Amino acid sequence: MSLDPATVRRIAKLARIRVEENQLPQLQGELNGILGWIEQLNEVNVDGVEPLTGGAQMALRLREDVVTDGGIAEQVLANAPDRAGDFYAVPKVVE
Repeated sequence: MSLDPATVRRIAKLARIRVEENQLPQLQGELNGILGWIEQLNEVNVDGVEPLTGGAQMALRLREDVVTDGGIAEQVLANAPDRAGDFYAVPKVVE
C-alpha cells in the first residue's frame, strides 16, 4: 500500500501535525515504510498462538530472597574520589 500526498496531508491534519509542503515527500516515505513493515508482520503465521493482553498472564521467574553485600566492595569503590574503609566518604553538608 502506498500513500499519496493528499492522504499524507489528511493524516497530518488528523494528527494535528503541521507539515510544510517541502517536508511532505519525506513524511510520505516514512509512512510508506511503516506500512511496509506492517505488511511484513501480516505475513507471519500465527496459527495456534494465543493472544497476550499483558505481562500479568506470564509466570514470573523467582530467585531465592537472600540478603548479601555483593562481595565486590573493591570494584564498587574503585572510582570513589574519597573513601573511609569500605564506604564512600562525602563532605559534611549540614552544620
